[in-house]
Amino acid sequence: MAIRPILVAPDARLKQKSAPVEGPVTDAHRALMSDMLETMYDAPGIGLAAIQIGEPVRIIVMDLAREGEDKQPRYFVNPEILWKSEETAPYEEGCLSVPEFYEEVQRPARVRVRYMNYEGKTIEEEAEGLYAVCIQHEMDHLEGVLFIDHISRLKRENALRKLKKVKKAAEQDAPGKRL
Repeated sequence: MAIRPILVAPDARLKQKSAPVEGPVTDAHRALMSDMLETMYDAPGIGLAAIQIGEPVRIIVMDLAREGEDKQPRYFVNPEILWKSEETAPYEEGCLSVPEFYEEVQRPARVRVRYMNYEGKTIEEEAEGLYAVCIQHEMDHLEGVLFIDHISRLKRENALRKLKKVKKAAEQDAPGKRL
């Protein structure tokens, strides 16, 4: 397992659509998921899409355990949303690729998802609450969509301007080193 660098907006790779995993879940996919999980825990975060570490494949890891609880890692290969409730719910979201910025986003309150797990078994289940928010947020990454794409243009531009300023300052402090 290895901690990998997390791409930060406005990195263009975050806007690309991720490709489906072809065939069964392999040891190479599991190694990627292990790296993703270690990277996510180190950040720290509760969800991470493979594209956020520069791997444009449809893989997500997540752990919604609260502080002090045992870790509960979850793995999603080729996740798809089969159904969304008409009822929506607001949730203040943040993102490892948009650090230090949080904003309320409205999303369907419940979704039905299908995916392959770590072992490659197909799972179909309903998600609600934080699980529904997180799976939709991470699945947006697989489509090249960031949570800031769901907020007003003014707020999104302000967030990106702030990120560019932080990145520029970091590059001046450590030339050649990327965030």
